[in-house]
Amino acid sequence: MRIGELSERTGVSRRLLRYYEEQSLIVSERCANGYRRYDERFVDRVLQIRGLLDAGLPTRIIKQILPCLDKPRHIVFSDATPEMLATLEGELDRMNGRIACLTQNRDAIASYLEEVRARAREDAA
Repeated sequence: MRIGELSERTGVSRRLLRYYEEQSLIVSERCANGYRRYDERFVDRVLQIRGLLDAGLPTRIIKQILPCLDKPRHIVFSDATPEMLATLEGELDRMNGRIACLTQNRDAIASYLEEVRARAREDAA
C-alpha cells in the first residue's frame, strides 16, 4: 500500500509516517516511480507505535522494544545499557501508574452511568 492508504488506515499523517521511517520504526520499499510502498503488517505496527508514543515513550526507546512486539519473538539486545534498562523500568512504572489512574476513572464513570440509568428506569416506571 502507498503512504496515503497507510495514513488513512492508521489516522497518522504522511509527515509522521515519513518521520517514523527516518527513525527506522517502519520501512518502505520504493517503487520504480519512487513512491513508498508499505507491507500490510505496518498498519498494526504504526498503531503500536502511536500507542507507545501516546504512553510517553520516546522514539529511541520504541526502536529498541519493537522486536518485542513481533511474533515469533526473537529478542537480542546487544546494546542494552544499564541506562536504557533503567529508562524502560521507569517508563513501565509510569505506565502502570497511568493504567491504575485510568482504571479508577473508568470504574467511576461506569458507576455513575449505572446509577443514572437505574434512576432513569425508576422514573420511567
